[in-house]
Amino acid sequence: MSYSRLESWWRRVGLGREESASNGDAPVALAEPPPGEGAGQAAEARPAPEPAAPVELPVLKAADFASDQDVRWCPGCGDYAILAQMKKMLPSLGVPRENIVFISGIGCSSRFPYYMNTYGIHSIHGRAPAFATGLKAARPDLMVWVITGDGDGLSIGGNHLMHAIRRNLDINIVLFNNRIYGLTKGQYSPTSPLGKKTKTSPMGAIDNPLHPLSIAIGCEATFVARSIDTHIKHLEGVLRRAAEHRGTAFVEVYQNCNVFNDLAWQYASDRQTKSEHTIELEHGAPLVFGRDRQKGIRLSGLEPEVVALGNGTSEADLLVHDERAPEPSLAYLLSRLRYEDGFPEPIGVFRAIDAPRYEEELATQVDSARRRSGEGDLNALFNSGETWTVP
Repeated sequence: MSYSRLESWWRRVGLGREESASNGDAPVALAEPPPGEGAGQAAEARPAPEPAAPVELPVLKAADFASDQDVRWCPGCGDYAILAQMKKMLPSLGVPRENIVFISGIGCSSRFPYYMNTYGIHSIHGRAPAFATGLKAARPDLMVWVITGDGDGLSIGGNHLMHAIRRNLDINIVLFNNRIYGLTKGQYSPTSPLGKKTKTSPMGAIDNPLHPLSIAIGCEATFVARSIDTHIKHLEGVLRRAAEHRGTAFVEVYQNCNVFNDLAWQYASDRQTKSEHTIELEHGAPLVFGRDRQKGIRLSGLEPEVVALGNGTSEADLLVHDERAPEPSLAYLLSRLRYEDGFPEPIGVFRAIDAPRYEEELATQVDSARRRSGEGDLNALFNSGETWTVP
């Protein structure tokens, strides 16, 4: 694997050690004068140490990422599929388990760190992005994953989520969207559709639902994607793309809560209908969908419309997906395509661009301050300026 973000991980397990000379030769150490000899006596050079033997890294498998904890989700929950694809994908990255951290808040999805044989933090409601920000700033060598849900991430945690995305830390955020509060037994959530009847909305929800990808793109996220819990190969691929991205990667997963909101995403997951109601995004390709790829999306002015191919309409007339466009308007337009409005809902990568990363900019400022002012002294800082002693 040749990703530049992995270089520090290889160094931490013994490859490319900082002690090695820049040209690859082993360093030569000069001997100190032996005890009792004159200070002016010439020191003899010690022989160069033997080069370190290559470090044989273990080849990890999906089972190596499974913890010893019993998985306590309801039978049939979509979270199982997401967990399975995460464990399947991670070995391909070649990152040691001790350099991976999963951070969660509160909710069904937030039990995720218990089930991963990595480091993990089960934090407090909505604050996982804040924990991840501090950890990544202090330990930029770590691969950090935030696991959240539509309630945890978009309600109490909405503010923290927004600022983590806009800072473009090199972290991965996976939001499980089941359109319901499952852990607290079935209240409507920030993504529940209008009219949804629940224990807290017995006459139907009247709050306009939030759309996670539209929020992420509005915050200028550098990587935005969507997948579906039952679309396992697609889900694995999306998670891998997120892990490879340098910057904040935001992934929404349509996840079924079969107890409190069953079949919420049936139109997108049912084998008989999903080809008519979803469209797989491919960079540089026209937006074509349908069981026989007989339909597409084109622009009519500034508005998208569904058209049938043939009778004078060809793929050349369709909107072409560009995930690398610096301007986020196209990605935002795609995030607004809704099944209930008669459009297929896109899955795949909406946006993948490069931009400065928060932790790197922060490190640059710290290095600049050290060059200008030297190493800090916390005790001197506490005793500087106007200080006084309280008797």
